[in-house]
Amino acid sequence: MAEVRDALKDVLPVVGAMAPYSAVFGALAIDQGLTLTELLVTSGSIFAVASQYVMVDLMLQGLPIWSILLAVLAVNFRHVLYSAASVRWLGGFSRKQKALAFFLLCDPQYATCEARHVSKPITPIYYFTYAACVYGGWMISNLLGAVFGKLLGDINRFGLDLILPMFFAVLVFGFRKKPRFAIVLIVSVSISVLTFFTIGSPWHITLGGLSGILVAAVLSKPSSELEIQHA
Repeated sequence: MAEVRDALKDVLPVVGAMAPYSAVFGALAIDQGLTLTELLVTSGSIFAVASQYVMVDLMLQGLPIWSILLAVLAVNFRHVLYSAASVRWLGGFSRKQKALAFFLLCDPQYATCEARHVSKPITPIYYFTYAACVYGGWMISNLLGAVFGKLLGDINRFGLDLILPMFFAVLVFGFRKKPRFAIVLIVSVSISVLTFFTIGSPWHITLGGLSGILVAAVLSKPSSELEIQHA
């Protein structure tokens, strides 16, 4: 019970903060042509907030599916890194539990477990209690936004169309203390802006993301080497 209590204590503020933009996504998706069934199936099977915003936006532009998939891959590539890093604290999970854990792994889940792992082991009870609340909150908020979103009228007049850029800005800002953060950010933003004004959308998302990943990979060093340099 202590694990459940800890998970609920950690996740409830996250669910409360997540609910508004989850509801906005539901309203946006319906407003831009998705049916309620399509919304719930995509949200339930993809479960990736940022890439779903990107996907809906690019679908409206009538872009080919392969270019949309590339953009979504660039946006979601961080989850590959999350999965690799989370192996350190998923040692007590069975294979089936690990498969489910990777599906449910999202930004707040990774951040919370990474912080908790420093002082306490991550157990399946803690992990899946936290994940169930995030997943359930995401789906319920999507549904509420889809059903009641029309009551708000033009949601852009509330500035809600800025939610996705703000989400990414906060996400990127969270990595500000990481080594070589500035150069990765500068290269990624520069390539993205240059691409937007030359080739156009959605390539600014794809190439901006991939250039940042490439620079980070080239400049990365084994932790032992970093420790020697800092000693």
